[in-house]
Amino acid sequence: MERILVLDFGGQYNQLIARRVRDMNVYAEIKPYNRISVDEIRTAGYKGIIFTGGPNSVYDGNSPHYDKEILNAGIPVLGICYGCQLIAFMAGGVIESANDISEYGKTELTVKSGAVFEGVPEKSICWMSHTDYISRAPEGFEITAVTDNCPCAALADEKRMIYGVQFHPEVTHTEYGKRILRNFLFEICSCAGDWTMENFTAGAVESYREKLAGKRVLCALSGGVDSSVAAVLLHKAIGDNLICVFVDHGLLRKDEGDTVERVMKNEMGLNIIRVNAKDRFLSRLAGVTPPEGKRKIIGEEFIRVFEDIAKEIGSVDVLVQGTIYPDVIESGKGDAAVIKSHHNVGGLPDVIDFKEIVEPLRDLFKDEVRKVGLELGIPVNLVRRQPFPGPGLAVRIMGEITEDKLEILREADAVFREEVMNAGLENEPNQYFAVLLNNRSVGVMGDARTYGYTVAFRAVTTDDFMTADWSRIPFDVLERASSRVTNEVRDITRIVYDITAKPPATVEWE
Repeated sequence: MERILVLDFGGQYNQLIARRVRDMNVYAEIKPYNRISVDEIRTAGYKGIIFTGGPNSVYDGNSPHYDKEILNAGIPVLGICYGCQLIAFMAGGVIESANDISEYGKTELTVKSGAVFEGVPEKSICWMSHTDYISRAPEGFEITAVTDNCPCAALADEKRMIYGVQFHPEVTHTEYGKRILRNFLFEICSCAGDWTMENFTAGAVESYREKLAGKRVLCALSGGVDSSVAAVLLHKAIGDNLICVFVDHGLLRKDEGDTVERVMKNEMGLNIIRVNAKDRFLSRLAGVTPPEGKRKIIGEEFIRVFEDIAKEIGSVDVLVQGTIYPDVIESGKGDAAVIKSHHNVGGLPDVIDFKEIVEPLRDLFKDEVRKVGLELGIPVNLVRRQPFPGPGLAVRIMGEITEDKLEILREADAVFREEVMNAGLENEPNQYFAVLLNNRSVGVMGDARTYGYTVAFRAVTTDDFMTADWSRIPFDVLERASSRVTNEVRDITRIVYDITAKPPATVEWE
C-alpha cells in the first residue's frame, strides 16, 4: 500500500493535512518528528513526505528540528508553514522574525512558477499564519510564489523534488489548496490513489480473520456508529467467535436500547448479550460532578462489566472497541494535549483482564467509518444515525447524574431530534442533541411562577469532527422544538441554542 508520511512538528492542522491526503485516496500516516529516523523513512517506502506547521521558530535551539539528510533521501518533500521554513533552514537559507510584516488570515498569493502550482492562477487567496519569514532562499532553491508582505511565500528545488509553501493549503480558506496537494501527490510523488474504504474493509476483514483465528473475542457494543461498524467488521472476519456485549448503562437516549438490540441482533445477525447495568453505573456516578471524573468512572465500569461477562462465558482473549482517530487525538495520546478522555481511550483503567485490545477503526475519521459501514452492508439509517458518545447522556447532563435528570433529558432530546427530522434537516447538521444544564431559572406557566431547568440545543456541521461550525437551523424549527419541550417536558423553564464552533468548544459539553 502506497503511503505518505506526515511528519508532525506540532502544528494545529496536522490531522487535517492527513485528512486532505486521504480524501484523495492516498493513505497518510502521522509520525512525530522525534519518533522516526531518516533510515526508517527510507526503508518504509514512503511515496512522499509532508512537514507540518508548528508554533516554534526554526532559529530557536529548542524548536523541533530534523536530520537534514532527509533532503537527500530521494523522497519528495512538501513543507507547510513551519515545515517550509525548516526546509529552508536545513538547506542553508535564512529565516528571520517578521516583526511588522507578519501575516494572519486570507492573503493574496502571486504565483511565479513551480510544479506544485500547476493549474493554479497567478493570483489567488491563501491562508497565512506566521510571524517568521524566509529572508534568503537556500542555494539551489527558487522562490516560486510571493505575497505583498512575504518575499518567499513558496520555494522549490525541482531537481530534488523538495517544495515549501509558507501558507496552509490544507485549509478551505486557501482557494487552490486541494490542487496544490493534488499536484504534490500525483504529479510529483506519482501516487496511484488506490486507497479506498472498499480496499480498507476487505483488507481489514482478511487481516483479522488471520490474526484472530481460533480466539474468542468480546466486542464492546454501545450501539453508536463506531462500535456498530467495528462489531460488524469483526463479525465478517470471525463469525460466531465474536460475542457482542451491549451494556445498557442507563445513560442511553429514549428507546435506544431496544433499537440497538433489534437492528444488530435481528437485522445484522450478531450474537449479542444485553446487560442491564443501570444501577451499577448510576451508583458509581452518584455525587460525581467533574466531567473527567464521570468519563473515568464510566470507562472503568465498562471494562469491569466486560470482565464479568467474560468470566461467565469463559475463555475470552480479546476485547474489541470502536475507538476512532479523533478519540485518540483528543485523549492526548502521543505528544498531543489532553482535551478530554474518551471512555475507550483515556478512560481505560490500569489493569485489564484481557490479553489483547483490538481497535480496528482507530486510524479512521468519522466519515471514513461511515463509508466502511456501508461497505459492510450496514443499513443506511444506522450508518447515518446521530453520533452518540460512549458515556452517553452523562456528558450531556451538567453536574450530578440522577435518574430524574436522565428522564427529563431523554424527553427533551427526543423532541428536539424529532423536530429537526420533521423539517427534513436530519442530514444537514452532522450532529444535534439536547443538553441539560445544572442551573435553574425563573419562568411563568399558567400565571404561576416556575423554577425549572435550562436545556441547551446543540447542532454542528463538520466533515471530520476535528473541527465544527454551529448549524444555522431555521428559527421556526427551533421555535417549535422550544415550544414543545417547555410544554411537554416537566421541569423545563428555558431553552437556549449553542452557537459556539469547535474550537474553542468541543461538540459535546463535557
